[in-house]
Amino acid sequence: MPTLLNMPIQASVGGFYPGDILVVLISFLILLLLVKKFAWGPLLDMMQKREEYVVNELEEAEKNRKHAEELAKEAEQRLGEMRKEAQDMMENSRTLAAKQEQEIIEAAKEEAKRLKQSAQADIKHEKDSAIQELQEQVASLSVMIASKVIEKELTEDGQKDLIDEYVKQLGEDHA
Repeated sequence: MPTLLNMPIQASVGGFYPGDILVVLISFLILLLLVKKFAWGPLLDMMQKREEYVVNELEEAEKNRKHAEELAKEAEQRLGEMRKEAQDMMENSRTLAAKQEQEIIEAAKEEAKRLKQSAQADIKHEKDSAIQELQEQVASLSVMIASKVIEKELTEDGQKDLIDEYVKQLGEDHA
């Protein structure tokens, strides 16, 4: 006698047996359990590890990006400080150069003043010396003329000739 499991359910094309359905359903559930245990579990583990790896990589990349931004800001700050230091150094150099220029100018003025005073002193000394020598020559010439005048009585033309002769003689002595 046919049982419920063996009885065909009428279908338009051949029969459909509930027992086959039950076997297929049990086979499917067993297959589903096997897939879950041997394929789905490792697949999910692998996907979870991959997800963790990607998350870690993203976090590391974000951390590296922030670190790079901090380094860039620090480098920009240092560059600004270095520019300011360079500008300060240039300003100090300009100030020092201007100060040295003033010192050199002042030293040159002092040297010029000293040379001028020295030249004036030399000129005064030479002038005094020339005046002294001239006075000595005039005194000597006066004594000579007086002695000649005493020696002979001179006429006006004789005195003139005598003076011309001594002036000529004086010119020859200095030449």
